[in-house]
Amino acid sequence: MRLYGFLAKKVGDLTIKYSNFPESYVKRSYEQVYWKNPSNYPQYPKAQVARKNYRFTTNRPWTSQFRMQNERNLHRKKVFLEPVGEWPIFKGDRVEIMVGKDKGKQGIVSQVIQERNWVIVEGLNTHIRIVGKNEKKNFPGITIQSEAPLLVTTDVKLVDPETLKPTEFEWRYTEEGDKVRVSMASSRIIPIPKTAEETMEYKSKEVYIENLEKDTVADAVTKVTFAPKLRTFEMDIMEEMGIKEDRVPAQSYWY
Repeated sequence: MRLYGFLAKKVGDLTIKYSNFPESYVKRSYEQVYWKNPSNYPQYPKAQVARKNYRFTTNRPWTSQFRMQNERNLHRKKVFLEPVGEWPIFKGDRVEIMVGKDKGKQGIVSQVIQERNWVIVEGLNTHIRIVGKNEKKNFPGITIQSEAPLLVTTDVKLVDPETLKPTEFEWRYTEEGDKVRVSMASSRIIPIPKTAEETMEYKSKEVYIENLEKDTVADAVTKVTFAPKLRTFEMDIMEEMGIKEDRVPAQSYWY
């Protein structure tokens, strides 16, 4: 994971992987460019006026809600993040909460927000929100119980699959060269769940069915369909039709 300071400047790798969008598309979705010089003009230097820092939230960067939040909240309190080297916890991991009212309870990670060092545990660390309240129409609103994020650095710990207790772990390599997480308590491998491969399009790579009308088949990517040649379009037509060039070009002078 990249190093983040006050307000992350770039979307996390896991977020890009989950979106299954090109990184350039995600960047265009959330960036706010107020002015820039026109492109394809060498006399103009590359310059633009744009927002440099963004406040990442539970709304994903390619959504309109994320863009609206960053347009409104220009002067909110600064956010400082502790740098995280190798990202430790993935979607589908069983963790134990170490702080708050649900301290000691275990649950499954349902969402990872890498830009803020956050994970959301399914059904735990919840709070009540009232949505749609309207006093003029005498409408009390709708009460919703939503899950609040937790910091991966201090608020949660991975659960050892053997002892079912929270444990520290470290990254190691197997004899086959695979990088795995190993529990410090039992020396047992904590595998990365299959749920971590889930994207917006599919739950697992194995069950994803290619749409032949829209998707590019994997075999077609490596197939060479065009071989460039140093000849004009007319030369290609003559070769296909079996026409031989027997004319002698006239002399020309360039000076």
